[in-house]
Amino acid sequence: MKWEKDLDAISLGGRGSLDEPLPLVRLENVNLGYDSVPVLQGVSMDVRPGSLVGVAGPNGSGKTTLFRSILGLLPIVSGSLLRSCPLSSFGYVPQNATLDPEFPLSVGEVVEMGGYGRVRPYQPFPAVEKKRVGEVLELVGLKHLKAKSFFACSGGQKQRLLIARALMVDPKIMILDEPLSGVDEESRRSITELLIKLTRQNRLAILFSSHDLEMVQRVADQIVRVDHGKIWLEETKAGRQL
Repeated sequence: MKWEKDLDAISLGGRGSLDEPLPLVRLENVNLGYDSVPVLQGVSMDVRPGSLVGVAGPNGSGKTTLFRSILGLLPIVSGSLLRSCPLSSFGYVPQNATLDPEFPLSVGEVVEMGGYGRVRPYQPFPAVEKKRVGEVLELVGLKHLKAKSFFACSGGQKQRLLIARALMVDPKIMILDEPLSGVDEESRRSITELLIKLTRQNRLAILFSSHDLEMVQRVADQIVRVDHGKIWLEETKAGRQL
C-alpha cells in the first residue's frame, strides 16, 4: 500500500512545536524504486525548516532516487510520503546544467529561468522578477557577474548560479544533487558556506547529496546514509563546522 499526498501543514496532526517546526516532508516506511522494484527500502525521515541534511553514499546507491521521489518525479512503491507545502515551493539544483553552450546566455538570463513559472507566455519579464534576479545574485555573492556569459564562469560560480536560479522560485525546501562535485577547494568552501547561510538566515530546508562522507559530517545537521538498498540516519555532533 502506498500513500503520497501534498497536505497543508495543519493536516500533519499538529505534530511539532515552536521549538520543533512541522516537517515540510515526511516519509514513513517508504519503499522507493522503479517499476514497482524497490531500490531503497524502509525509508523514514522528516525534513524540517532550517535543517541542512546531507545524503551520503556511493554512486548508484539511490541518492537520486530519493530526491526524485521527494520531488514528485518518481512515484513511491509503498509507504507514506507527505508534503506540507506544494511542489512549487521546492527548488532543485541538478548536478550539471543542461544548457547548450552554443546558445549565448548571460548569468542574469540563466537565473531568470527560475522565475519563468510565474510569467505568462509571451509576457515581458516583469520588473518585479528582474529585481528578484538581482536579489538572489546578491545572496549568492555573484551580482557583479550578471552581464557575464554563463559559460565563461568557473565551475564553482556556475554551481552558485544554479542555486540562484533555484532560489528564484522562493522555495521552502531545496534539493541539490552533488553540488560539490567537480569544483575546486575554494569553491567547495564558498558553496558550503552559502548552504549554511541559507538554512540559518533564510530558514530554508536543504537536502544535498555527496559521496564525500567526511565533508558531509563537517557541514550537515543530519546525515542520511544510503548504501546497498538501505538508508539510515545519523545526527552530527559538530555540524556546520567548516
